[in-house]
Amino acid sequence: MSGHVDPTKETFALFKDLPRDEPIHMLNLVRLHAEARYPDGRKATGLEAYRAYGRDSGPVFRRLGGRQVWLGRPDLMLIGPAEEAWDIAFIAEYPSGQAFIDMIRDPVYREAVKHRQAAVADSRLLRLKPGAPGAGFGEIA
Repeated sequence: MSGHVDPTKETFALFKDLPRDEPIHMLNLVRLHAEARYPDGRKATGLEAYRAYGRDSGPVFRRLGGRQVWLGRPDLMLIGPAEEAWDIAFIAEYPSGQAFIDMIRDPVYREAVKHRQAAVADSRLLRLKPGAPGAGFGEIA
């Protein structure tokens, strides 16, 4: 079964319909292939390919004002399907939804994303509206 690696045209259209002029956070959950799956047959581990994606896409991400605001290594799925174990979890911040769109469209990023496509077995990418933490769990301003 194929995992979720790239957004569909339909979900990207929904993303573009959301406000583009305010900051966003993107929660990333990533499960890597043991061996990368490059169409040209080149050899690398999934982790090596994902690192190449980060190295090559990072300058575009930073140029557009992006920054990583949280990073964690998943240890155990305490609540949820065990098969949804993740190798990487992080939150990226963008100054606007438009900055994310500009990144996706950037030719340097589009070349770098080939490494991500080879590396990733499954992923989740959730757009979040940043907010200030409350005193209790689940408080939303």
